[in-house]
Amino acid sequence: MGRTGKGRLATAVAVSCAAVVGSVVMPADAMAKPIAAPADFNGDGYHDLVVPAPAATVGGKVGAGAVVVLYGSRTGVSTARKAVITQNSAGVPGTAEAGDLFGASTAFADLDKDGFSDLVVGAPDEGTSAAHTGMVTVLWGGKNGLAAGSPLPVPVVGGGRYGLDVAAVRDSRGPRVLVGGYDGSIELSGTFKRDGSVGSASRNWSTPSVAVTDFGDFRHDGHAERIVTSVRVGGNSGGLVYVDPVDGSRPLPVDGTTTATGDVNGDGYHDLVVGDPDEPANGTNGHLGGEITLWYGGPDGLAAAPVHISQDTAGVYGTSTKKNKFGQAVAVADLNNDGLGEIIVGVPGQHRNGQAMAGAVVVIPGQRTGTPGAGSYEISQESGSVPGVSERGDGFGLTLTVGDVKADGHPDLIIGAEGEDNYRGAVWVLPGTSTRPLGTGSVELTAGKLGVAGVSPWVGGFPPS
Repeated sequence: MGRTGKGRLATAVAVSCAAVVGSVVMPADAMAKPIAAPADFNGDGYHDLVVPAPAATVGGKVGAGAVVVLYGSRTGVSTARKAVITQNSAGVPGTAEAGDLFGASTAFADLDKDGFSDLVVGAPDEGTSAAHTGMVTVLWGGKNGLAAGSPLPVPVVGGGRYGLDVAAVRDSRGPRVLVGGYDGSIELSGTFKRDGSVGSASRNWSTPSVAVTDFGDFRHDGHAERIVTSVRVGGNSGGLVYVDPVDGSRPLPVDGTTTATGDVNGDGYHDLVVGDPDEPANGTNGHLGGEITLWYGGPDGLAAAPVHISQDTAGVYGTSTKKNKFGQAVAVADLNNDGLGEIIVGVPGQHRNGQAMAGAVVVIPGQRTGTPGAGSYEISQESGSVPGVSERGDGFGLTLTVGDVKADGHPDLIIGAEGEDNYRGAVWVLPGTSTRPLGTGSVELTAGKLGVAGVSPWVGGFPPS
């Protein structure tokens, strides 16, 4: 983050915007996180934002998919410095085909240890040599930004849909990539080379079909644990959540559809936040309007007993109401530099401005002791200086992430909405400050501005959640 300079557009993989139409936010049927945290792909010291558009039409192929890279700068991100990358881009493996959903999942890490972050992209409906086997591609970072890519060695299984979600980390054991799909999960680690080869691959069938993958260093030992969340399981309000699963492993006693890690209580250990936006199932799981579950990390790993937080928790903004979807998206980041990680929660079903399902985001400050909730606040399109206005079905808060795109030491909040712009979707970048992200200077990135506008986000066959 200390380096400065001007990044350059990755023209080697940019394509004509006129050839790409589609949406920028699509709620895949499994609960994959559509927006990865920003990363520095060109080494100029500024983090770059990747906006996935898995439903984009490319060269007439509906749902082929794309990712739009917006390069960071001293003034933030803008569409003036972008690259639209598809499987028809020069040097990118594969060919854009209808329904591939390239960009359905994204993650980053410096896989080849050259000092530049690399982008991992999942295309779960890619049909390589069998129907819907899935494909995972690495786009390699460099001084000119993201360049040509390589396919990672994931299993070729009919209906496996590998790439449904991807996670990446570089810890004390080196770079690692975790890939989820209907066939289970696979961890790739060791030496990653630009020919697509990797040091080792460990396949895991000990869980149900995997919808969400993540990493978290709960013991603070430099080695991140694997976190996998299954697709929704019958009778539960979400999927089953496993930490470092092996044969015979039992899931955590909580359901969920998404995860995030970070230090909420400032003790140096990563904590795990599980979002469960579904309504209660069988009268036992979940909470009206959704909830999140917080597991504190420590020297022995995750604590035995979690903390449940909903909009009925003391101090949490709002009121638990049916179909609020509190917990649809979650992130943990220290937004005010006090050493405690805020829990940021997407509530895309929240009524705002009298409009049903307009959506909002609730920020819950971290606490050293006790249940977090006090001092929470809401961000929506009704917040001062945030572009736009809350409308029925916007779904503001469907996705979110955090990253410092201006390298000013203040994390910026990135929020996605599925229904904005006539259901083509949009993403907002809210600049961070010493206290909280503010609307002043915010940027709204609609599908049209990104060059991928034109069709409904459900073209991949997945109805709105």
